[in-house]
Amino acid sequence: QVQLVESGGGLVRTGGSLRLSCAASGISFSSLTMGWFRQAPGKERESVATINWSGGSTAYADSVKGRFTISRDNAKNTVYLQMNSLNTEDTAVYYCAAQSTPWGPIILISRGYRWWGQGTQVTVSS
Repeated sequence: QVQLVESGGGLVRTGGSLRLSCAASGISFSSLTMGWFRQAPGKERESVATINWSGGSTAYADSVKGRFTISRDNAKNTVYLQMNSLNTEDTAVYYCAAQSTPWGPIILISRGYRWWGQGTQVTVSS
């Protein structure tokens, strides 16, 4: 059974930081590209960041470049999203996702990911 469990969300002031974690089980985590996505109320889901199986390649949405960092620890089957300089537009439910094909490309498109977590709420107040 595949499980992706996000944690680390919460309420933070503008300019603050949060670190999200996503623990994976039931998949060959160390061979899969992982991604973070988010969905704000009334808006479509959008990509945030992606990281390849080794952690050697990453990609970011323009809206978070320079502020967010994606990383992974294959020994812990966990992917992280460090979020700095948060602003109110970052308020959303954040989801981690996993591709199903080993050694897959880094892509910022949600349909390229098969498995999804339940999401964690991030709220940034002004």
